[in-house]
Amino acid sequence: RLEMRSFGVKVSVIEPGFFNTMITNVKNLGKNFHSSWEKLPEEIKASYGESYLRRFVEMLEMMQKTYSSNLSLVTDCMEHALTSLHPRTRYSAGWDAKLLYLPISYLPSALTDAL
Repeated sequence: RLEMRSFGVKVSVIEPGFFNTMITNVKNLGKNFHSSWEKLPEEIKASYGESYLRRFVEMLEMMQKTYSSNLSLVTDCMEHALTSLHPRTRYSAGWDAKLLYLPISYLPSALTDAL
């Protein structure tokens, strides 16, 4: 964003929370993770353990229940950034981005790691 300023280009950062899209679809993600897992050397698989992958996919399935399906929250931010005379530097789309990720970004790293 700052690098582009010297060229007269204003950049707004849109930081969405989690939304139901093909990118966040657990079925697709799980398939991709399992495919990548199969390509790993046995040494790495042994280091992580089979349960690591299973728990990770289970966590994604649990999180997906909280994803928003209202994509207009993101597109409204995009529209504002593109059409506003004075666009904001940052836009947070979704309740999780506003109430969770944004406040966490101000905490010390050790505390955010613990959370």
